[in-house]
Amino acid sequence: MNVDVTAAGLDADRLGNIGHHMRTRYIEPGKIAGAQVAIIRNGAVGYFENFGQQDRERSVPVADDAIWRLYSMTKPITGVAMMTLYERGHFQLDDAIERWIPEWRNMTVRVPDAAAEGGMRIVPANRPPTIRDILSHTSGIGYGEGNDDLVLGERNWLAGHDLQTMARRFGEWPLRFQPGTHWLYSHGMDVAAALVEIISGLPYDEYLRTAVFGPLGMVDTDFWVPDGKVDRFAACYGRNGRKELVLVDDPTTSTYLRKPKLFNGGGGLVGTTADYMRFASMLANGGSLDGTRLLGRKTVELMTCNHLPGDGDMADFALPMGYGEVGFAGAGFGLTVAVSKGPRATGVVGSAGEFMWGGAASTTFWVDPAEQLAVVFMTQLLPSGTFNFRSQLKALIYAALI
Repeated sequence: MNVDVTAAGLDADRLGNIGHHMRTRYIEPGKIAGAQVAIIRNGAVGYFENFGQQDRERSVPVADDAIWRLYSMTKPITGVAMMTLYERGHFQLDDAIERWIPEWRNMTVRVPDAAAEGGMRIVPANRPPTIRDILSHTSGIGYGEGNDDLVLGERNWLAGHDLQTMARRFGEWPLRFQPGTHWLYSHGMDVAAALVEIISGLPYDEYLRTAVFGPLGMVDTDFWVPDGKVDRFAACYGRNGRKELVLVDDPTTSTYLRKPKLFNGGGGLVGTTADYMRFASMLANGGSLDGTRLLGRKTVELMTCNHLPGDGDMADFALPMGYGEVGFAGAGFGLTVAVSKGPRATGVVGSAGEFMWGGAASTTFWVDPAEQLAVVFMTQLLPSGTFNFRSQLKALIYAALI
């Protein structure tokens, strides 16, 4: 990895605070096994460092080309795949999903009613869910056991489906709310991946390889880890009741070693930091990288502006007890990414218009167009939100900008 601190406009001495923070606060106390931090600014890699072990049980240190479970950092990749089809005129954001998935016609909504059996009644949807809804988590479908119609642990629940049969199943269930009225983390990006298949006529993994990964040179990102790369695959950890690190997914026996039937557009990818840096750099550069244009500049702007009604705030639109991969306060939501309203609104250093998301194993990334900055952080600790890595890294990284 060619690192050029000067070209990236970063202060080398202040960047040293990142390593001290990661080692003393997380690695040495055993809160995480290992991590990687990468910073790209002005198109140059200004920082790329490894910390700890990618496989604690086998004493394997984090390697430059370690492969990580991206989980929900898959979602922005699905968003980009959708926008490549948008640019070819295949849909508009307010087109109804039922145009491609007939089972979504005549959707119903579950609403509170104290007089009804179970305290709920079923009413017709005011309007059909749209592509904008599924890409912004405002469709009314949900995610996880709090949805009452799904089982937390999507990889197991989805195991018997492919994308299109899964997407059709959602037409059988009532929505959690009227489309466009609330924000709820959801299987929307899995539905979007099914739409990519229907519109393009290609299996989702093949479309990603030809339309996204190939053009960007993302050589290690896929829905599974082949035999020749297993030694690079990181272990995934959780914490027990005593807050001790425990192995939850061994890289040598993981389900990710087998090609799945369903190419989960919401959380199924694995990949390297280097690959995700290329993806984030493309977005930071307005849709192009190294002379290859994946999206138009205005398309990236459309994807990364706030699509919540009335320029709303996630804190106001999110259903009670809902969750996401970022904090809600001071953030709107675009098409598969949260969008900051600025440091005053969020209470965290940064810029208005920066966009971001993360994954279930505590991975995270953000892009700050105003600073021509992209940051990628990888680790493997379930669940996300155990530690506030993003805000801590933002304090350290923005302090190093020249």
